[in-house]
Amino acid sequence: MSAPDTTTETDQPVEETRNWWHRSHPTFAALTGFFSGMLLVTALPGGFAAILRVVLPTDTAEKLFPIVLVGLVLPIVLLAKRKTRRFGIFMVIGMVLTALVVAGVASLVVYFMVYLDGR
Repeated sequence: MSAPDTTTETDQPVEETRNWWHRSHPTFAALTGFFSGMLLVTALPGGFAAILRVVLPTDTAEKLFPIVLVGLVLPIVLLAKRKTRRFGIFMVIGMVLTALVVAGVASLVVYFMVYLDGR
């Protein structure tokens, strides 16, 4: 007993059959946009702050930190262009949900710290 041959021969090269998901799968833009938005909210400010602290004195780094807000221009540009609008929408969704989760967890931690300190 042998297993049936499950491979079919196609006219497409092997590279094209492997990369079909990136081109035509409907959730590719949604997933990459969402996780890009999460990274934009979490990793960009942290990485920027770390680089500033290493390269510059603390006072100068604190003054230059608001420059990280220039990173918010990227989703706006993605939303403006027709070809990247779907990716940009999911990127903004990822940014907003990440910010809400971070703010919610931070507020709960502060609440419980204050509540337990008063006991």
